[in-house]
This record gives sequence, structure tokens and C-alpha cells, in this order.
Amino acid sequence: MEESVIEKSVFEEIPTEKIYSEKAIRLGTFLGGPLVAGYFMAENFKVFGDFNKVRNTWIITILSTLIIFGLIFMIPEDVKIPNVIFPLIYMGIAAYLTKTYQEKNILQHTQNGGEFFSGWRIAGISIIGCIVTLGAIFGVAFFNEAANGRLTESTKTYGALNHEIVYQNNINENEVDKIAKAFEKETFFDNSFTKYIYLEKIDNNYEISISCNESISYDPIAYSSFVELRKNMQKDFPDNKIIFKLVVNDLENVVKRIE
Repeated sequence: MEESVIEKSVFEEIPTEKIYSEKAIRLGTFLGGPLVAGYFMAENFKVFGDFNKVRNTWIITILSTLIIFGLIFMIPEDVKIPNVIFPLIYMGIAAYLTKTYQEKNILQHTQNGGEFFSGWRIAGISIIGCIVTLGAIFGVAFFNEAANGRLTESTKTYGALNHEIVYQNNINENEVDKIAKAFEKETFFDNSFTKYIYLEKIDNNYEISISCNESISYDPIAYSSFVELRKNMQKDFPDNKIIFKLVVNDLENVVKRIE
């Protein structure tokens, strides 16, 4: 009789629900972002019976995700940060929170014979989290581009070589013509080879992206010529700040910013 009671109590202590290990939370966070970290930790808190922390985890996760997205979009275009930096940061934060608030319960779970979720489930949820996170980032970027007029662009060409200016819909043709006239006046729009310009108007500033070759990043003479060009053009636009962005191969690859 006594043995059966002891045996029953032992079996009742064995956890029937699976949880996510510390390693799984770190890996899932790195691959899937902060939303995956919040999901994994919240699911663990459910198993541990701490439902207040389930709610708090989701509140913190949503707020931190919004803050991270905000920081990403606030970084200037000319500041280059390796893509791996942000995943490493929120993976480190998730690892710290897991160790602080769940390590003891995870250890107790394993000591009682509890199991962890499989690697396939972790990978699947991480992929879903990554898709949701990237979808949110691209969605914000899409609406930001639309708000700035980048999704509806027009093109005008000038001179015998058809120097090209691509501009957004918040800029009228007269403004574009005035920019082109300034380039012609300074002989940048000449008959040597075709120039390609991308024109943005942000607030009251004209941000002009100029396609260059790679030498612009290390040739001081070429760079100084653009500094002088911007300085001279600025005289024709007393009410607007002229900003040059010297780009190589892609508009996002800004190697020099002159203002």
C-alpha cells in the first residue's frame, strides 16, 4: 500500500507538458526575432503556472519590438551597421531574461523528468517569426516610401546625352528643371558622358543622389570636385538646402554625403 502511494506521487510530479530550453530560446530569438523570444518565454511561463508573467512577457515583447523597429528606421542611410548586430543584441537580451526568470524552473522541469520541444518545432516557429518580422519591416518601409513619394516616380532627360533625373511625385517639373539648369551651369551636365541623378525633396531640402564609380570613396580630387559643385549649386537655391549623396551601384550604397 505504502509503495503504491509513493509510486503514484512520483508519477504525478513528472511534467506532462513540454517547454523550450534556454538554448532553444537563444537560437529561436536569433533566427526569428524578438517575437519568437516572447512566444517561447510566454509558453514556458504557462507551463510553470505563472500567468501574470505570461501577460507581462507579451507586453514587453510588443513594446521592445516596436522600439527595435523604430531604431532601425531612425538610423541614417550613410551609417552602415552589420545586419547581424540587431539579432545578436536581442538574442543577448532574451538569454539574460531567460536565465534570470526561468533558469530555475527549467532546471526543475528537467530534474522532474520533463521534456523539451523538438528542434523541428523550434525551427518552424523561428521561420514563421522571421517571416512575420520581415513582413512588418517591409510593410513599414513600403508605407514610408509611399509617404515620401518614392513609389510614384517620374523621369526627365536633359541635353544631347540625355542626362537623367529621376524624381518623386512631391517635386514638380519646374523644380526638376531648375536643378538640371544648375547642373548645366556648372558643366556637370556636359557632353562627356551621361549622368544619372535621383532627386528627393525631404522637408525643404533637396537630397540629390549621384551615381559614381568606386573611386569616389578614395579619390580626394574627385570628392573635392563634388564639394565645390554642391557649394556652387547652393547659391542658386537660397531657400533650399542642397545635399549630395554619392552612391555606387545602388541608391542605398551611399559612400559619401556632402551637405
